[in-house]
Amino acid sequence: MAFQEYRNEKVADHREEIEGHIREILRLIGEDPRREGLLETPARVTRMYEEIFAGYHADLREILDVTFDEKHEELVIVKDIVYYSTCEHHMAPFFGKVHIGYIPSGKVAGLSKLARLVDAVARRLQLQERITADIADTMVEVLEPHGVMVVVDGQHLCMCSRGVKKPESKTVTSAIRGVFQKDAALRAEFMSLLKD
Repeated sequence: MAFQEYRNEKVADHREEIEGHIREILRLIGEDPRREGLLETPARVTRMYEEIFAGYHADLREILDVTFDEKHEELVIVKDIVYYSTCEHHMAPFFGKVHIGYIPSGKVAGLSKLARLVDAVARRLQLQERITADIADTMVEVLEPHGVMVVVDGQHLCMCSRGVKKPESKTVTSAIRGVFQKDAALRAEFMSLLKD
Protein backbone atom coordinates (compact mmCIF):
# COMPACT_ATOMS: atom_id res chain seq x y z
CA MET A 1 0.00 0.00 0.00
CA ALA A 2 1.43 3.40 -0.98
CA PHE A 3 2.01 5.74 1.95
CA GLN A 4 -0.35 8.36 0.51
CA GLU A 5 -3.17 5.86 0.99
CA TYR A 6 -2.55 5.56 4.74
CA ARG A 7 -5.00 7.32 7.01
CA ASN A 8 -5.01 7.26 10.76
CA GLU A 9 -7.71 4.65 11.34
CA LYS A 10 -7.83 5.41 15.06
CA VAL A 11 -8.99 8.94 14.25
CA ALA A 12 -11.65 7.58 11.87
CA ASP A 13 -12.83 5.12 14.54
CA HIS A 14 -13.29 7.97 17.04
CA ARG A 15 -14.52 10.67 14.66
CA GLU A 16 -17.59 11.74 16.67
CA GLU A 17 -15.68 11.83 19.95
CA ILE A 18 -12.86 13.92 18.47
CA GLU A 19 -15.33 16.30 16.84
CA GLY A 20 -17.03 16.73 20.21
CA HIS A 21 -13.73 17.59 21.86
CA ILE A 22 -12.93 20.14 19.13
CA ARG A 23 -16.34 21.77 19.66
CA GLU A 24 -15.62 21.93 23.39
CA ILE A 25 -12.18 23.50 22.82
CA LEU A 26 -13.79 26.13 20.57
CA ARG A 27 -16.30 26.90 23.32
CA LEU A 28 -13.62 27.07 26.03
CA ILE A 29 -11.48 29.57 24.10
CA GLY A 30 -14.49 31.89 23.83
CA GLU A 31 -15.91 30.93 20.42
CA ASP A 32 -19.39 29.86 19.49
CA PRO A 33 -19.03 26.46 17.75
CA ARG A 34 -22.56 26.94 16.36
CA ARG A 35 -21.71 30.04 14.33
CA GLU A 36 -21.65 29.61 10.57
CA GLY A 37 -17.88 29.77 10.06
CA LEU A 38 -17.23 27.13 12.71
CA LEU A 39 -20.05 24.65 12.08
CA GLU A 40 -17.89 22.32 9.96
CA THR A 41 -14.59 23.03 11.77
CA PRO A 42 -14.70 19.98 14.08
CA ALA A 43 -15.23 17.66 11.09
CA ARG A 44 -12.50 19.41 9.08
CA VAL A 45 -10.01 19.19 11.97
CA THR A 46 -10.80 15.51 12.42
CA ARG A 47 -10.20 14.80 8.72
CA MET A 48 -6.96 16.78 8.94
CA TYR A 49 -5.86 14.63 11.90
CA GLU A 50 -6.48 11.49 9.82
CA GLU A 51 -4.02 12.83 7.26
CA ILE A 52 -1.33 14.56 9.32
CA PHE A 53 -1.08 11.68 11.80
CA ALA A 54 -1.12 8.92 9.17
CA GLY A 55 2.45 7.95 10.01
CA TYR A 56 1.29 5.99 13.04
CA HIS A 57 -0.04 3.30 10.68
CA ALA A 58 2.97 3.16 8.37
CA ASP A 59 5.50 0.34 8.72
CA LEU A 60 8.84 2.08 8.17
CA ARG A 61 10.64 -1.15 7.27
CA GLU A 62 7.97 -2.03 4.72
CA ILE A 63 8.37 1.34 2.98
CA LEU A 64 12.03 0.56 2.23
CA ASP A 65 11.44 -3.13 1.62
CA VAL A 66 11.65 -2.88 -2.18
CA THR A 67 15.35 -2.66 -2.99
CA PHE A 68 17.53 -3.28 -6.00
CA ASP A 69 20.73 -5.30 -6.00
CA GLU A 70 23.40 -3.00 -7.36
CA LYS A 71 27.16 -3.01 -7.17
CA HIS A 72 27.08 0.77 -6.63
CA GLU A 73 29.02 1.63 -3.47
CA GLU A 74 29.43 5.37 -3.96
CA LEU A 75 27.61 8.25 -2.34
CA VAL A 76 23.88 8.57 -3.15
CA ILE A 77 22.15 11.79 -2.09
CA VAL A 78 18.49 12.71 -2.18
CA LYS A 79 18.11 16.28 -0.98
CA ASP A 80 15.42 18.88 -0.46
CA ILE A 81 12.70 16.39 0.53
CA VAL A 82 10.01 18.68 1.93
CA TYR A 83 8.31 17.49 5.11
CA TYR A 84 5.51 18.74 7.37
CA SER A 85 5.18 17.58 10.94
CA THR A 86 3.53 18.47 14.25
CA CYS A 87 5.47 19.35 17.40
CA GLU A 88 4.61 17.01 20.25
CA HIS A 89 5.12 19.77 22.82
CA HIS A 90 2.64 22.35 21.46
CA MET A 91 0.87 20.46 18.64
CA ALA A 92 2.00 23.29 16.37
CA PRO A 93 3.24 22.64 12.83
CA PHE A 94 6.88 22.55 11.84
CA PHE A 95 8.27 21.98 8.37
CA GLY A 96 11.43 22.05 6.33
CA LYS A 97 13.66 19.84 4.22
CA VAL A 98 15.38 16.51 4.70
CA HIS A 99 18.68 15.66 3.00
CA ILE A 100 19.75 12.01 2.92
CA GLY A 101 23.10 10.59 1.86
CA TYR A 102 24.13 6.95 2.00
CA ILE A 103 26.79 4.59 0.74
CA PRO A 104 25.05 1.39 -0.44
CA SER A 105 26.56 -2.03 0.29
CA GLY A 106 24.79 -3.92 -2.49
CA LYS A 107 21.19 -2.77 -1.95
CA VAL A 108 19.79 0.54 -3.15
CA ALA A 109 16.32 1.88 -2.42
CA GLY A 110 14.05 3.44 -5.00
CA LEU A 111 14.42 7.20 -4.66
CA SER A 112 10.70 7.71 -4.04
CA LYS A 113 10.93 5.26 -1.12
CA LEU A 114 13.18 7.71 0.72
CA ALA A 115 10.59 10.47 0.30
CA ARG A 116 7.87 8.08 1.54
CA LEU A 117 10.01 7.22 4.55
CA VAL A 118 10.35 10.92 5.38
CA ASP A 119 6.56 11.37 5.14
CA ALA A 120 5.84 8.36 7.34
CA VAL A 121 8.26 9.48 10.04
CA ALA A 122 7.08 13.11 9.96
CA ARG A 123 3.33 12.38 10.06
CA ARG A 124 3.25 11.76 13.80
CA LEU A 125 3.59 13.97 16.85
CA GLN A 126 7.32 14.51 16.60
CA LEU A 127 10.56 16.16 17.54
CA GLN A 128 12.92 17.16 14.74
CA GLU A 129 15.74 15.29 16.45
CA ARG A 130 13.68 12.08 16.43
CA ILE A 131 12.72 12.49 12.76
CA THR A 132 16.41 12.73 11.89
CA ALA A 133 17.42 9.66 13.91
CA ASP A 134 14.43 7.54 12.84
CA ILE A 135 15.20 8.07 9.14
CA ALA A 136 18.87 7.17 9.60
CA ASP A 137 18.19 4.18 11.84
CA THR A 138 15.51 2.73 9.52
CA MET A 139 17.87 3.00 6.56
CA VAL A 140 20.65 1.27 8.51
CA GLU A 141 18.30 -1.51 9.60
CA VAL A 142 16.74 -2.20 6.20
CA LEU A 143 19.41 -1.30 3.63
CA GLU A 144 22.49 -2.22 5.70
CA PRO A 145 24.55 0.48 3.96
CA HIS A 146 28.19 1.27 4.68
CA GLY A 147 26.96 4.57 6.10
CA VAL A 148 24.10 7.05 6.29
CA MET A 149 23.97 10.77 6.93
CA VAL A 150 20.71 12.65 7.38
CA VAL A 151 20.43 16.42 7.78
CA VAL A 152 17.08 18.02 8.58
CA ASP A 153 16.30 21.72 8.71
CA GLY A 154 13.08 23.03 10.10
CA GLN A 155 11.03 26.05 11.00
CA HIS A 156 8.94 25.54 14.10
CA LEU A 157 5.78 27.60 14.50
CA CYS A 158 5.92 26.99 18.26
CA MET A 159 9.09 29.13 18.19
CA CYS A 160 8.23 31.47 15.31
CA SER A 161 4.68 32.54 16.15
CA ARG A 162 4.51 32.14 19.94
CA GLY A 163 6.88 32.09 22.90
CA VAL A 164 10.13 33.79 21.86
CA LYS A 165 8.59 34.75 18.46
CA LYS A 166 11.70 34.38 16.30
CA PRO A 167 10.24 33.89 12.79
CA GLU A 168 13.60 33.78 10.98
CA SER A 169 15.06 31.01 13.13
CA LYS A 170 15.80 27.57 11.73
CA THR A 171 16.76 24.38 13.49
CA VAL A 172 19.26 21.99 11.87
CA THR A 173 19.78 18.43 13.09
CA SER A 174 21.93 15.60 11.80
CA ALA A 175 22.30 11.86 12.27
CA ILE A 176 25.54 10.19 11.22
CA ARG A 177 25.93 6.42 10.96
CA GLY A 178 28.61 4.03 9.74
CA VAL A 179 31.53 5.28 7.63
CA PHE A 180 30.28 8.87 7.84
CA GLN A 181 31.19 8.85 11.55
CA LYS A 182 34.86 8.15 10.86
CA ASP A 183 35.40 9.87 7.52
CA ALA A 184 35.47 13.66 7.81
CA ALA A 185 36.14 14.03 4.06
CA LEU A 186 32.99 12.03 3.25
CA ARG A 187 30.93 14.18 5.61
CA ALA A 188 32.37 17.30 4.00
CA GLU A 189 31.58 15.97 0.49
CA PHE A 190 27.97 15.31 1.53
CA MET A 191 27.61 18.80 3.04
CA SER A 192 29.20 20.49 0.02
CA LEU A 193 26.82 18.72 -2.36
CA LEU A 194 23.83 20.03 -0.39
CA LYS A 195 24.79 23.58 -1.41
CA ASP A 196 24.21 23.07 -5.14
